[in-house]
Amino acid sequence: MDPGPFATLPSPPYYAVIFCSTRTADDDAGYADAAGRMVELAREQPGFLGVESVRGDDGFGITVSYWESEDAILAWRRHAEHTAARERGRALWYDHFELRIARVERAYGWDRRAAASA
Repeated sequence: MDPGPFATLPSPPYYAVIFCSTRTADDDAGYADAAGRMVELAREQPGFLGVESVRGDDGFGITVSYWESEDAILAWRRHAEHTAARERGRALWYDHFELRIARVERAYGWDRRAAASA
């Protein structure tokens, strides 16, 4: 079954990087290009497991990326292209952001279509 917008993840434990932000009204095209590139680049990084991201019409967004380890998260943070994108984000794209890192100990879900066909 296609998970749609949900990341397909292994059984825990793993780590979640939770990035919540409010956008400026500036440079939407540049932001969209950079965000797409960051997801593409993150997928290439050792230890990357998946990503889920949403943004409302009010500019508030949440992106959760999943990683095998804190070392993988740190390597991503230190990646030169990611560092440059973070700097552009502060200068152009974000009014405010919060970043949180959590260890996922348990994970479960439910799907109406899967339940109906069981």
